[in-house]
Amino acid sequence: MSNILLIDAVMGFDFEEIAGREDYFKQEFTTIGMSDDDAIGQWLRAAKAKGDTSESDPVVLHLIVELYRKMDRLENLILGNMPTRIPLLNHTEIVKIGLEHFELAESVLDVSKSYYGRLDLPTHPQRETAFYFEALTPKLAKIVQIHTKASNEWCMYMRARERMMIRQLKGLE
Repeated sequence: MSNILLIDAVMGFDFEEIAGREDYFKQEFTTIGMSDDDAIGQWLRAAKAKGDTSESDPVVLHLIVELYRKMDRLENLILGNMPTRIPLLNHTEIVKIGLEHFELAESVLDVSKSYYGRLDLPTHPQRETAFYFEALTPKLAKIVQIHTKASNEWCMYMRARERMMIRQLKGLE
């Protein structure tokens, strides 16, 4: 455990011990992992596959898709169609992250127990991320299951925080 690289990154975090209730959390975990499988995401993948987006600016296209998703979320919020999430029993802050590990602000974990957690990853666009993890110490945990896209975003966020920390140490920021 001594060679685990952790970078400062503070974000709110909800979690709960699994304690034999895998099926209870499984549906939400799957639903959150399929968040990009909405109508606009399917349309965009089909358009890319047909080559219809080859002359489009990818950044502008990405921003338009995210604006559409935001409007869709606002419409669902107004109409009361927001997806309900499992109320998780515990809330704390993650204070450091690594590629597969994270550290909590408080010593609230039971060593070797498995947990389900959920957070909003502070990226653009902000993404709700769910994962299963195991406690290594009362504060340190290892992610044991996360969706591939969420894992990629987690790693990109961690590396961005690492680059920012390096720039601060060099006095560039």
